[in-house]
Amino acid sequence: MIQVENVILSEALFEEHFACDLSACKGACCIEGDAGAPVEIEEISQIESNLEGIIPFLTEKGKKSIEKQGVFTVDTDGEYVTTLNNGKECSFTTFDKNGTAKCGIEDAYRANKSDFRKPSSCHLYPIRISKLKHYDALNYDRWDICKPACECGSKLKIKVFQFLKEPLTNKYGADWYQQLIEVNKLLEKEKI
Repeated sequence: MIQVENVILSEALFEEHFACDLSACKGACCIEGDAGAPVEIEEISQIESNLEGIIPFLTEKGKKSIEKQGVFTVDTDGEYVTTLNNGKECSFTTFDKNGTAKCGIEDAYRANKSDFRKPSSCHLYPIRISKLKHYDALNYDRWDICKPACECGSKLKIKVFQFLKEPLTNKYGADWYQQLIEVNKLLEKEKI
């Protein structure tokens, strides 16, 4: 584990390669799994306050799920997560003409209908954040549906932390991210 300020990072973020390949996986992370996307209390408020702008981008199934269940539920671990459509895909999932799953929240954001981009758990995936007493712990979540992303990242030589530069910078700041670059350089030197 590596500590940068008040964040503890798994070394896998500097060792493993990753770059989403939507043409291969078709956005399976929005569909697979046993619960919706983890959301924080502040994010629930942001989704709810932007819901009027988000709703037009959703499928009829998603609209009905949200009308019936709301924008979040509590999973078996007691975590807040987005609601699902009939226990399957996230209720905010949309599909493009090729059948690739996309995020209706992000669609609304890109169309300037919402000021909330999407839950940080989605934006930061495959990183999962665990909240500790005084620290955030960032771990690499390995999931077989992301095999194409691992292959793409290896081919392009993009490490997990590099692929997630924008969301990591948004969450922790540019100076903090610069420290990750320095950590990576040190780790690379150790391999020589």
